[in-house]
Amino acid sequence: MRKYFILFFLLFVPYLLSAETVTNVRAMQEGKKIVVLYDLSEDTYISQILIEVDGKSRVIPNKFLRGDVDKDLKAGVDKRVEYDVLADYVDGLKSDNVVFVIEQGGIYAVDLGLSVKWASCNVGAEKPEEYGDYFAWGEVKPKEDYDWSTYKHCRGSYDSITKYCTSSSYGIVDNKTVLDPSDDAATVNWGGSWRMPTDAEFTELQEKCEWKWTKQNRVKGYKVIGPNGNSIFLPAAGFMFNSSLISVGSGGTYWSSSLDASNPGRAYLVTFNSSFVSRDYNSRYCGHSVRSVCK
Repeated sequence: MRKYFILFFLLFVPYLLSAETVTNVRAMQEGKKIVVLYDLSEDTYISQILIEVDGKSRVIPNKFLRGDVDKDLKAGVDKRVEYDVLADYVDGLKSDNVVFVIEQGGIYAVDLGLSVKWASCNVGAEKPEEYGDYFAWGEVKPKEDYDWSTYKHCRGSYDSITKYCTSSSYGIVDNKTVLDPSDDAATVNWGGSWRMPTDAEFTELQEKCEWKWTKQNRVKGYKVIGPNGNSIFLPAAGFMFNSSLISVGSGGTYWSSSLDASNPGRAYLVTFNSSFVSRDYNSRYCGHSVRSVCK
């Protein structure tokens, strides 16, 4: 008859979304399973748990876990995960140096109590504090140089626009003022019902939410708290002008899907630094961040 041993040293290290998000991580053995408990100081998404045995780390497959993992969670104490260690390690853990790492991440929709739900992270990122990619307005891939000469929807200059144009002084008039799905970086890169927010939806986010300048996992940006208390984090990712990344760490600029009809060489965005948040516009060729929304 095979004997099973579960021997582990109680050293548990959380992956911190911010300095206080995941706290009080502890573990215990219950029968043939290990139970990991932890507290959350704010709503977040716990994507996975890693196990480090004798310095070697790997993700625990979800089929061996039950409880508060791989899901969006409300703040609270005693979040619980049961780990079927004997199913994962057939002969049990035979080590005195085991570390569990609780990791936040993943792309998910956050209900802020507004007309649309907002994505947990930028397009091109997997965690809220990651900057993600930069896109010219109406383009769906990042690139090295952001200029009219490289812009998809013109013939090399601001007055030769080929799509999304309301004035013949700027190019071919089609009177389109909102991006088609094929030109929407959120829709093309993420699929499903994801899309870029309109100018009106960004205005709603600005006016109906509380914006707090803060750091998340050592990255500066805004914690945006909705009317229902849920929140998202917008990192100060800066923006791309020609081949230069500008204002990274001190400011952020996020495209809407809305054209400035009075000047079709521009589109609306939200811009911020530590002292202000504002609706604004910029030339369509510049590279800005994209934060997706869905119903």
